[in-house]
Amino acid sequence: MNETKSVKQTILHAAQLIVSNKGFSAVGLNEVLQAAEVPKGSFYHYFGSKDAFGVALLDNYFDGYLQGMEKLFNAADRSEQQKLLSYWQCWIDNQTLQTDAGKCLAVKLGAEVADLSEPMRLALDRGTSRIIEVICASLQRGIEDGSLTLEDNPKQVALRLYALWLGASVMAKITRTSTSFDEAMALTRTVLQDTLPR
Repeated sequence: MNETKSVKQTILHAAQLIVSNKGFSAVGLNEVLQAAEVPKGSFYHYFGSKDAFGVALLDNYFDGYLQGMEKLFNAADRSEQQKLLSYWQCWIDNQTLQTDAGKCLAVKLGAEVADLSEPMRLALDRGTSRIIEVICASLQRGIEDGSLTLEDNPKQVALRLYALWLGASVMAKITRTSTSFDEAMALTRTVLQDTLPR
């Protein structure tokens, strides 16, 4: 890895931890650079503006997130239904951690930046669309392997499920309980025709 990429990744990694906790608008560049142990003057060498930094942060986050999804959905020892249920359980585990280190930036920043920064909104749209495509592909494979029966087409179901879980995550933040996740999982199991014991 070349030095420029390494420093840029260090900044993005430090920023993700801070932004996951505070949001984007509340984070100052000095705080990020201090956490990354990078000189103050370096920021604009790697990012042209705070918006460009936000886009890079989101793109980097979604790349890592999609790698995790790929690993989960490429497992050969489970049906697609089992992989999907495992994915949603991982979602719950991630969102209920006591630390903010792994929290979903789509959940954290979706409402905050979508109206403030068009480039960041587009980055969120690209990233979430990629996630929905992976879910859709899994649903399609599940129909083919016989582990799933869906009432609607996989693309519609993928979009609905993702929207359900984003909403459940926001409600969990508001109520500070896991009730919305319990409801989301119950509905997801119904949609996926899951009759396995819980």
